[in-house]
Amino acid sequence: RKFLEVAWGAMENAAHPPESLSEPIGVYGGCGMGSYFYFNICSNPGLVDDVGMFLLRHTGNDKDFLTTRVSHIFDLKGPSVNVQTACSTSLVAVHYACKALRAGECGMALAGGVTIDMPQGRGYLYKENEILSPDGHCHAFDHRAQGTVFGSGAGAVALRRLEDAQADGDHIWAVIKASAINNDGADKAGYLAPSVGGQASAIRQALDAADISAETIDYVEC
Repeated sequence: RKFLEVAWGAMENAAHPPESLSEPIGVYGGCGMGSYFYFNICSNPGLVDDVGMFLLRHTGNDKDFLTTRVSHIFDLKGPSVNVQTACSTSLVAVHYACKALRAGECGMALAGGVTIDMPQGRGYLYKENEILSPDGHCHAFDHRAQGTVFGSGAGAVALRRLEDAQADGDHIWAVIKASAINNDGADKAGYLAPSVGGQASAIRQALDAADISAETIDYVEC
């Protein structure tokens, strides 16, 4: 439900509801494990008996149906592809949405992701050598960095080819010059820790695809 909201918000902010474009609109996205389904729906035996587990799971509660539900509700006719790459899901969705736009498979693409952790506000037990932070804080690029903290959120962007956006007088928030994805295989300290070599390779691919040099980049946000 939250991804439906942000998907519509992206189209609304772009001033392009579905009926405004002659080309189809695609959807690329993914979501984390739906704990709401397990804690709030499966635990309600009356609801399960009344509706049935099949319909409950398939009509909005299984992450495999995230993008196709958006396409169905908003009558979007472009590719509707679920993406799952764990923490990188939303950005990988953007990568494939851009490829679909360049290939002419759609005239606009929604890309993003969502994770809602239920019940909200619950804590965790710290265990040494695991990914979670021992002090409940995430200190990225800091000498105090010891682990991560997970949260809930949802987001989506509306993407178009630059020439189409300019021709229609769209408000352009940013331009994606290039993107790249890879995997560093076994070349890392552990399964949950990316390698320097793998990240450097992905950055190099993106720079080459954009035909720009590293020296021209003066700000990086992570």
